[in-house]
Amino acid sequence: MKVRLLTVSQRQPSWVVEGCAEYEKRLPRAWQFQLQEIKPEARTSGQTTPRVQAAEATRIRNAVPKGAIVVALDERGDSWSTERFAEQIEEWQQSGRDLAFVIGGADGLDPEFRRDAANRLSLSRMVMPHGLVRVMFVEQLYRAATVIDGHPYHK
Repeated sequence: MKVRLLTVSQRQPSWVVEGCAEYEKRLPRAWQFQLQEIKPEARTSGQTTPRVQAAEATRIRNAVPKGAIVVALDERGDSWSTERFAEQIEEWQQSGRDLAFVIGGADGLDPEFRRDAANRLSLSRMVMPHGLVRVMFVEQLYRAATVIDGHPYHK
């Protein structure tokens, strides 16, 4: 199973890059984790939020590996415990399909894209900056991996 994190964003501050790198190196090698930035839509006059979201959704769809299970990270999604997240990852592993977790752009994810995602997952009901979500999510992937492996890190 390959695990991808697709994020509609551009260059992030060094603390984001370093934080993600720290947890990426701890992830199971079998997951072949990859973080991929998707170029945000340019904000020009006349661009409405729905148009921006639709353009970004097209870019995201083009980046999702064929046959992957898509999970949209969204504050309106389901809120899982770390243990529940680990259980779900194990279920997804059994499916033999790749995973693509998606963080939307500054305007959020396109409503149709959110509806089409296999799951919608919330790290918090609060809106957070992309960089912070990125670091928190990769850390939660690592934490779920430790739960799956029976490591006491999650305590």
